[in-house]
Amino acid sequence: MGKYFSFFILCFMLLGISCKKFTDASNNPLLEQYFETNVLNRNFVVSLAKDSSNDITSTYSGDVFVLLKTDLYHGPLQATKGGVVYTGSWSCNSDYSQLVITLPNPPSEFVFLTRKWRFTSKNLPTMKLAPWGSSAPVALNMYRQ
Repeated sequence: MGKYFSFFILCFMLLGISCKKFTDASNNPLLEQYFETNVLNRNFVVSLAKDSSNDITSTYSGDVFVLLKTDLYHGPLQATKGGVVYTGSWSCNSDYSQLVITLPNPPSEFVFLTRKWRFTSKNLPTMKLAPWGSSAPVALNMYRQ
């Protein structure tokens, strides 16, 4: 009887371990901690902006962008251009592979930024982004100050 009970417990434990998912950020607080420590509430400037073959980096000279924290997956965005603060929002998916930037009624220069982005690199101090779901030759690099 003891052998069957031990076998049952062992099978139950193996089944429980094999059913866990580790791809979700809530199961990996290191992703959340990295994002909170290195990205949220930090000043970023555009170090590269390319729209097809056009280098538009100089358009963002002196502009500062801050992803403010509501929680670890979304919050307000502040974009400062020439002393004027524009408010929008940002959001990320659960594995921090996507960043959505929304700036309602932005100046024309900020329309380029308002889209779904995917991270191509989070090797900070530089975040490298490309359009989500597109292979268009568009790139955005943001440098943490």
